[in-house]
Amino acid sequence: MADYGGLERVRGELVRVLRDYRRERDKVVVADFNRATYDPELSLYRIGGGSLGGKARGLAFVNRLLNETRIADRYPGTRIVVPRAAVVGTDVFDEFLETNELKDWAIQCESDREINARFLAAPFPREAFEDLRVFLAKNPVPLAVRSSGLLEDSPNQPFAGVYKTYMLPNRDKSLDQRLIQLVSAVKRVYASTFSRQAKAYLGMTPYRLEEEKMAVIVQRVVGSARDSRFYPDFAGVARSHNFYPTPPLKAEEGIVAVAAGLGRSVVEGANCYRFSPAHPRVQVGASSTHEILANSQREFYAMDLSREPGRSDAEGDEMVLCSLEEAERHGVLDAIASTYSPDNDRLSDGIGRPGMRVVTFAPILKHDVFPLAQLLGQLLDYGEQGTSAPVEIEFAVNLTVPKREQPEFGFLQMRPLALASEAEELEIGHVLSSQLVCRSDSVLGNGRISDISDVVVVGRDTFDRNRSAEVAEEVARLNAKLQARGRPYLLVGVGRWGSNDPHLGIPVRWNEIAGVRAIVESGFRDMQVTPSQGTHFFQNLTSCNVGYFTVNPEAGEGFIDWEWLAHAKPVEESEFVRWLSFDQPLLIKMSGRTGEGVVLKPGAEG
Repeated sequence: MADYGGLERVRGELVRVLRDYRRERDKVVVADFNRATYDPELSLYRIGGGSLGGKARGLAFVNRLLNETRIADRYPGTRIVVPRAAVVGTDVFDEFLETNELKDWAIQCESDREINARFLAAPFPREAFEDLRVFLAKNPVPLAVRSSGLLEDSPNQPFAGVYKTYMLPNRDKSLDQRLIQLVSAVKRVYASTFSRQAKAYLGMTPYRLEEEKMAVIVQRVVGSARDSRFYPDFAGVARSHNFYPTPPLKAEEGIVAVAAGLGRSVVEGANCYRFSPAHPRVQVGASSTHEILANSQREFYAMDLSREPGRSDAEGDEMVLCSLEEAERHGVLDAIASTYSPDNDRLSDGIGRPGMRVVTFAPILKHDVFPLAQLLGQLLDYGEQGTSAPVEIEFAVNLTVPKREQPEFGFLQMRPLALASEAEELEIGHVLSSQLVCRSDSVLGNGRISDISDVVVVGRDTFDRNRSAEVAEEVARLNAKLQARGRPYLLVGVGRWGSNDPHLGIPVRWNEIAGVRAIVESGFRDMQVTPSQGTHFFQNLTSCNVGYFTVNPEAGEGFIDWEWLAHAKPVEESEFVRWLSFDQPLLIKMSGRTGEGVVLKPGAEG
């Protein structure tokens, strides 16, 4: 006793040891939320009973993985964490629907606007409401309100991007007002369970909407406040399997897509930087300075702290696109950019000289400013070992931290990576060029499709990048018509399908092409298109076994018979889109082993 300086010192030391033990224990368990004992320093709590849902289960698994592997010990200068969160369990969802008699009505309702309005007007369960009040009082930081459905992040159907996520600045001086904003966001996530997009996606799976239950994750956003903006230095998606490896890259080495600011740029298919953790100095999809400039990130997403949240039902309404000049002013480009000099057509690492800033991540990937490639490579390996399957992780990194604090690597999500089945080894064989609609050496999928007689085409000579939203609406209209008739189809177009950047392609949402069986995307005459690995759109393609062809004829990569498509007689034709239907089916062959594929004209034998 004397060694501790008395009874009070002993008591204090025991309290400290028990507190440290509890914190270590709760790193690998999900603690039930208790208003009297809530500790905001711990990672993951559950409000209400029931399931955590798929996404939150993944976070709990990651917590255990980080603890068991002790990976943080190998990177002593970096905080590797799952950002603290509270998960509103599925019992709260059930109570909300049952008390307000919403479930049967929402399943039948066809209007997203009506569903949102009725959910927002319905009272929220009182116990969960008060728990959220205590959580908010101790977390005056920007928050992400994220879906975590029972079916979400399952091995075969990940539901990537199907349900909603809302970001809250959480800065109002009134706790009551912040609580209203948070509960409204939770209700909107609940409503997204019954959205047209979710219903269309479920229609492509073996599941029924009646089986789904929604938990909601309320999680601290990784980042820093910079003037009226809030964002991390960069964020991205890493996959342990690369669907399109080119030498020296290998499929099993994985692929990373990363961008300045919030990760929305990556998951929605905007320009970003791609590399393999095993070959961090090799930029994927760019072999010249011209290609690097053409495909480089020009804007980034940040939260606008000056905006009032909840002004509309639109997901992402609280985000704003910012220029790279703003990122440079905030000091973010120091670690992730290079400088282009037009005088000698050269890129120089860093921003120490005047010129055009280009996001290349060279200071990190070449000069080890931050151990991104090594850390991601190890995390992907651990993820595969822990799940016995390929994985995808979402992350955010904040380098701009106060003095005496370490840079933060925020582990935001881990989900299984759906791979196309290759049980049947298929040989493409010799095909006459006159029989080809399309040929590609960059194909996702495996197998033979011989029951498609309809083609929806966005021609490269008619497509207008400034009117890409109109093109998406026309494609969605034809998709609905073909689905109603039970006719699967081939979709052909220019640019990147599913990109929210109108200058990169056609901004269709997944539910707007839910009847498609195979997709062909072709580069523009003046710009090549690279497969958008890392996007939610791409993840849903793989999980729903939709064939996916990428061709860049101008670069000698693949072939597409635009002339034949242009001269075929259409069933319907608009300014940008043509619907073709043939008496005999096309034949689509894809080799998952070689990545080759062909689309043959009606009547051709293959």
